[in-house]
Amino acid sequence: MSPSALNTTPQATDPTKYDLHHQTFSSTFPSNEKEWIERAGRVAAILAEDVTTRDREQKVPEAEISLLKSSGLLKTLGPTNYGGGGQGWDVGYKVIREVAKGDGSVGMLLGYHLLWSYTAHVVGTDEQRDRFEELIIKNNYFIGGAVNPRDSDLKITSEGDHIVFEGFKNFNTGGVVSDLTVLEGTFEGTDAHIFAYAPTQQAGIQFAHNWHNMGLRLTESGSVKIDRVAVPWADALGWDPKTQKPLAQILNIPWATLLLPTIQLVFSNFYLGIAHGALSFSLAYTAKNTRPWPFTPSPAPSGVEEFYILERYGNFHAHLAAATALANQAGSVISSIYATKSSARETLTARERGEAAEEVAAVKVVATDTALRVTSGVFETTGARATAEKVGLDRFWRDVRTHTLHDPVAYKNRELGRYALLDEIPEPSWYT
Repeated sequence: MSPSALNTTPQATDPTKYDLHHQTFSSTFPSNEKEWIERAGRVAAILAEDVTTRDREQKVPEAEISLLKSSGLLKTLGPTNYGGGGQGWDVGYKVIREVAKGDGSVGMLLGYHLLWSYTAHVVGTDEQRDRFEELIIKNNYFIGGAVNPRDSDLKITSEGDHIVFEGFKNFNTGGVVSDLTVLEGTFEGTDAHIFAYAPTQQAGIQFAHNWHNMGLRLTESGSVKIDRVAVPWADALGWDPKTQKPLAQILNIPWATLLLPTIQLVFSNFYLGIAHGALSFSLAYTAKNTRPWPFTPSPAPSGVEEFYILERYGNFHAHLAAATALANQAGSVISSIYATKSSARETLTARERGEAAEEVAAVKVVATDTALRVTSGVFETTGARATAEKVGLDRFWRDVRTHTLHDPVAYKNRELGRYALLDEIPEPSWYT
């Protein structure tokens, strides 16, 4: 990759376009689940107003991130004593899903942020957890991550009081517009991994701006070069800076692997949000534009009374309702683990963790199938004119299809088969 490719910065959206909304949001802060979901719905409605244009232009989403910041949604899970929303993951997942209804890219960015902002909660010491939660919430930071397991790990060396990260990742989500970036790699001479937060705006974090994929076009998920990024040893999450060794009581327990099922459920919820958005958009389009089929013995008087249209929408509604209920159930499981075990993380058993992972895997299978079914199927109910570029109906399918290739859902099916047939919980991995 040439230096010029790394240094080319594309045009960004202008945060001032949302100034009126910034002012409105600043006057109130949600205080319960209903208000948080309503706030997310308002953000989704704002984003939906010009989402087709923004998707086509594919500018760096600085304005969109500013909207997430002013709305308070970045703080949904944050402790109230630092100014956070104090909500559990069950609410966090619903907020992600709501935002994704209006803009799949921004729903995904919010989901990844909530996961990365929780990193120290899972793999850090109590002191690190408290310190980084305070830093993130009080400063209203947006968090990105350069943690793609399919690439080679970043290499980490020790230099005095610091660890130094170096390497390359083909994918990183939201890093370009982030305040902090989560880095992860293996420590020299070992196979032990280290997670750490690093300020994004520094010379050693070099974004290629090469995310030119068909879907989720505003997520800035392109590649990044990490060139000797130094982080204090004290910020190596779950490590002892004096001995330079991982703390077994933090990292060698099932709790330390919770990031994986947590983020897998993030994925499913923005898939479902996008599918809900596609259904709502298509229902409105059909009511206004779709004509009945005339070449039949008993033509319907209007598109909304056409048999095959009603049958398809009924099927989409049923599958989405079931998938959403399953997602809510799994969200309650994950949220309960964090609510009841955070102060005694060593009490989480491998079996409890594994059963939670299988709840999440079941959602992943159903959400993937349902979201693909709905986002492609709505063309059958809207008609040929809905394929026009100006309509923008294709973005829903493009977004879902792009991310559902993240990790093969076939392996989730097999994993669930072993659980159902053999009562075998999965070994924790980067994708389970």
